Amino acid sequence: MRASRLLSILMVLQARGAVTAQALAEECEVSLRTIYRDIDALSAAGVPVYAERGAGGGYRLLEGYRTRLNGLSAQEAQALFLSGLGDAATALGLGAVLAAAQTKVTAGLPANLRSAAARMRARFHLDAPGWFYEAEEPPFLQAVAAAAWEQHLIEICYQSWRAEKRRRVAPLGLVLKSGAWYLVGAVDSSVRTYRISRIRELEPLAERFEPPAGFDLAAWWGQSTRRLEAEMYPNQATVRLSPLGLRMLEHVTPSFSRAGMVVGEPDAEGWRIVTLRVGSLWEASSELMRFGAEAEVLEPPELRARVKETLEQMRQRYTP
Repeated sequence: MRASRLLSILMVLQARGAVTAQALAEECEVSLRTIYRDIDALSAAGVPVYAERGAGGGYRLLEGYRTRLNGLSAQEAQALFLSGLGDAATALGLGAVLAAAQTKVTAGLPANLRSAAARMRARFHLDAPGWFYEAEEPPFLQAVAAAAWEQHLIEICYQSWRAEKRRRVAPLGLVLKSGAWYLVGAVDSSVRTYRISRIRELEPLAERFEPPAGFDLAAWWGQSTRRLEAEMYPNQATVRLSPLGLRMLEHVTPSFSRAGMVVGEPDAEGWRIVTLRVGSLWEASSELMRFGAEAEVLEPPELRARVKETLEQMRQRYTP
């Protein structure tokens, strides 16, 4: 581990120029005392590293010195494939490994490409969770990830919206969706999805498994989400919307609900009749009432009656 850390320090100095001891300690996730010992070890090995004092100082390599020792370890090479996931790599316990891999790749680039890579990192940032939602940090995330990577079965106690159940699962992969982590796992002969934050207990098992032949995580997830959306929005509603209500559509309804939406011509008051996908009677009434007075439900009759009934109950509740 120390040899890998010394190489990482060397690559950081080569890629960034002057670097403080504190920054190196944070990069390598070790103490300042360890960094001082590592710098001494590099100097003893003939690496021309020296310290600059002052506000802009730090450790630096002698001008013009370069090393080609930038080979990636197996774990670093694997972590590179998580480089687009932002804080997800840290949540999986691979933050330091990924940082070391990126540093080695940067150090191996010519000077002009290193500056271009630095600009790219400075100008683009991935923030996966939706607005006003925080990213989940499930307690069993790293254990699930390790089992998926090593292809070991796990036994979980899972809290669904119906009940708490125990399952013996073959973890086929993990998916990060809008800040939430999901486990795609095989149970008996079927592939299912589990939200990792709802796992109450987890026991890694010694027994290994082989993924189903030809299983593609990305393809399966795409098909699964499309099927789920179709199941959740199987009905249609016809609604009369004001000009403001029409502008609210994008913010109030999900994109799948608006897929295939039909918008009529404006009437004399600028209102339009819109047909869009909706879920169950309860879900549709709750969703459409978010428009307030900017919408009028026309069809189906039972949805219109449900909205009227809810409004009447609200009127009674708010009437002195």
